[in-house]
Amino acid sequence: MSSIALKSLDGSHIKGRCTKLAHTLSLESGACDVELNDLISELGVLQYALPNKSMTGLEIFEYVRAADCYPNIYIAYRILFTLPVTVASAERSFSKVKLLKNHLRPTMSQERLNGLATICIEKKLLDEIDIDTIINDFASRSVRRNF
Repeated sequence: MSSIALKSLDGSHIKGRCTKLAHTLSLESGACDVELNDLISELGVLQYALPNKSMTGLEIFEYVRAADCYPNIYIAYRILFTLPVTVASAERSFSKVKLLKNHLRPTMSQERLNGLATICIEKKLLDEIDIDTIINDFASRSVRRNF
């Protein structure tokens, strides 16, 4: 949410959205990561404390983190930024595991299957790694000595 959108909300909209967030984050025991009433109060104060310029959600998060006096807003933003926007990455993970689970699967250990799935899922990260260094390191440790 941008700073302009946040500043345009009235008290009832803030309360409604905060209640929905708290309900979504609450556990079966009733515990929640954010305190509902404190979050509502903090957002009310933040509306007036934000500079009069357009700020993105990340800029608001940095402002809140630097101010260090809005703990519930800070937690809410951290949760917001860790939630995936889509389920595409989860679906991709399942499709990769399906490809790996073939007729050879019964002979493969769970640890190896997990490693192969991670390699397939994180291919972009794997492409950035210098494989020659890893191979040389492995070869130097695995030298068999013939006596």
